[in-house]
Amino acid sequence: MSIADTGAGREIAARVERFVREVVAPYERDSRRDHHGCPTGDLVAELREHARAAGVLTPHILADGSHLSHRDTALVLTATGLSPLGPLACNTAAPDEGNMYLLGKVGSPDIQRRFLAPLLEGRVSSAFFMTEPAAEGGAGSDPMMMQTTCRRDGDHWVIDGRKAFITGAQAAGIGIVMAKAEAGACMFLVDLPNPAIRVDRVPRTIDTSMPGGHCEVTISGLRVPASQMLGEPGEGFKYAQVRLAPARLTHCMRWLGACRRANEIATDYANRRQAFGKVIIDHEGIGFMLAANLIDLKQAELMIDWCADVLDGGTAGISESSMTKVAVSEALMRIADRCVQIMGGTGVTEDTIVEQVFREIRAFRIYDGATEVHLWSLAKKIRRDWKEARQ
Repeated sequence: MSIADTGAGREIAARVERFVREVVAPYERDSRRDHHGCPTGDLVAELREHARAAGVLTPHILADGSHLSHRDTALVLTATGLSPLGPLACNTAAPDEGNMYLLGKVGSPDIQRRFLAPLLEGRVSSAFFMTEPAAEGGAGSDPMMMQTTCRRDGDHWVIDGRKAFITGAQAAGIGIVMAKAEAGACMFLVDLPNPAIRVDRVPRTIDTSMPGGHCEVTISGLRVPASQMLGEPGEGFKYAQVRLAPARLTHCMRWLGACRRANEIATDYANRRQAFGKVIIDHEGIGFMLAANLIDLKQAELMIDWCADVLDGGTAGISESSMTKVAVSEALMRIADRCVQIMGGTGVTEDTIVEQVFREIRAFRIYDGATEVHLWSLAKKIRRDWKEARQ
C-alpha cells in the first residue's frame, strides 16, 4: 500500500524496501551491540557501506541537495523503518534526519558545507542538545524553561549548562546546541567531541535502536565562533519549530514501517501456530486482533498522508503534526501490543523484532512531545479559536 501516488517516491521506496528486507533485516541478529543493547558504530558503518553500494543512502535527499516532498518522504522513510536497523543503514534515522532538514532550511552556505555535507554523506552522526534534566528544573516539553546560557565574548559565544536525553551524543561528530541569551534562544553548530562538553552518564532506557543511547551532559565554558551560530540571535525557538513539525512526522513514518513488519510477523505466526485443533488465526480472539491491526495501520497511514500534504502546502503544520503524532503513536502502540499478545511467549523474546518494536513504540509515545503535551496544546488551540470566532 502506498501513502501517496507519486512516481519519484514510489520508485525510491521500492528500492529501499528491497534493500531493507534483503540486506538489512539479516543483521537484526548481529551481536555488535553496546552494553545498553544499541547498535555499535562499526555495525552502522558496515550497513551504510551496503546502502551506499545499493544507491539508497540518504534516499530522501536528492543529488542536488533538494528534499523529496513530505508525501514522497513518507513512502521512503516508511520503507526504511521495516527494520529497526533500516533508518541507521539508510541514514534516515533521528536525530540526523531532522538535523539535516534544519540545516538545509536555515544553515548558511558555510554551515551547510562544513556540517550538513558530512551528514548527507553518512560519514558522521549528530546530536541535538535541547532537553535539560527535569530534576534541575530544565527545559523538556516546555522549552521556555531552558537554563543553558550563552553570552557573547568578542568573536565567540560562551555556553554553559546541563542537557539530558541527548541522543547519540557520545559518538556524534556534530552537535546543534540550544542556549538562551538576553535576546532569546540561540542555536550553535559544534564540532564533537569537545572537551567543554562532558558526558556524565548514559541511562539505560527501554528503547535500543539509537546508537549511543540518550546522554546526560555538562557544558562548561564551551567557546563557539560567532560564525557557527545558526541563523540570528534570539531566533532559536523559531528554528526549533522549523525542525519540529517535520521531525514529529518522520518519526511516525519510520515507526509505521516497523509496525507493518511486526504485523507481518504476527500474521505469519497466527497462520502457522496450531492450538485447540486449528490455526490460531481462526480463533476470533486472534483474528479480530489482526483485523484491528489492519484498521490501525491504515488510519496511521492516512494521518501521515494528511499531515504531509499540509506541510507540502507550505504551512507550518504544528497543530496537524501534533494531531498526527498523537493518533499515530497511540495506534502503533496498539498494534505493537497486539502483535506481542498474538505471539504469546514468543512475542516477549528476542527471537523476532516484535519485542523490540513494542519497546521502541512505547518510548515513541514520549519523545518529540508526550501524547498528553500534544493534547494540552491542541486544547489550548481549541479554546483560542473559540474565542477568536466570537470577537
